Amino acid sequence: MSAVRKNPDAFALQVMLGLCLVWGCQQVLIKSAAVDIAPVMQAALRSGIAAVLVGLIICWRGGWAQVGTTWRGGLLAGSLFGLEFLFIAEGLKLTSAAHMSVFLYTAPVFTALGLHFMLPTERLRWLQWMGILLAFAGIATAFAGGLQLDQIDGRTLLGDAFGVLAGLAWGATTVVVRGSRLSEAPATLTLFYQLMVGFVGLLAIALLTGHIGMVRVTPLAIGSVLFQGIVVSFVSYLTWFWLLRKYLASNLAVFSFITPLFGVTFGVLLLDEPLSVNFVLGAVMVLFGVILVSAEPWVRKQLRKVVG
Repeated sequence: MSAVRKNPDAFALQVMLGLCLVWGCQQVLIKSAAVDIAPVMQAALRSGIAAVLVGLIICWRGGWAQVGTTWRGGLLAGSLFGLEFLFIAEGLKLTSAAHMSVFLYTAPVFTALGLHFMLPTERLRWLQWMGILLAFAGIATAFAGGLQLDQIDGRTLLGDAFGVLAGLAWGATTVVVRGSRLSEAPATLTLFYQLMVGFVGLLAIALLTGHIGMVRVTPLAIGSVLFQGIVVSFVSYLTWFWLLRKYLASNLAVFSFITPLFGVTFGVLLLDEPLSVNFVLGAVMVLFGVILVSAEPWVRKQLRKVVG
């Protein structure tokens, strides 16, 4: 019998705040360390480090039994996971960390659309459709700001597009997990597939593009890779899965959208990134739209309180 999940308490909210802080700073860290180690190499190494750590946990707990029935879905999910971080890595060369933080979090919109057509139990409600329209309107508004910021070669616009594609790949990964035998597998095994396949794919891309040799061993480069591999990809992901086992996912999702706010703040304060009016307006629209999509039960509950 599955455990009954409860509303987030003060402890859960503190943990979520810490997770959002960690997730929000990773784009800034990748961009800061790019002078010493290419973003695609950072993505590959972080995945490799975390894959080893997660693999050790699986060995300790004896969780390899379902590999025979889940490897197909695992390969697909891992490929999409690697594609997500490839888009992030390439996008950060062209656009700001603030922009990437917002566009990456369009993922729940693409997840909701994919599940709507795949699973009858995941049909979208009218409030979620409104959220999808609002999110895409926000993307269009923010893109307009990108055009204004860089009218010469559209680098910012292309980088923003990579951010949306990263969100699409992330959303598609979730759809694959939900729609395959991975939905019944331990979270550690699902995470291992994503990390290991992503590591192999990203390392191959780094080798083919010549980035594998473009590494300067500096404190910033080492610190960035270790932080992303141990803190972000290992500790924070497992902590998130632990929270999902104890608390209601819809309520946790609301607090997870603090992450882009941290990402934008760190980008402005630490990297001195500019913000256009179009982008700020578009980002607000995207975040509100995503909240309507992924936290629809919570939104309906709050609306009932206001109306009632």
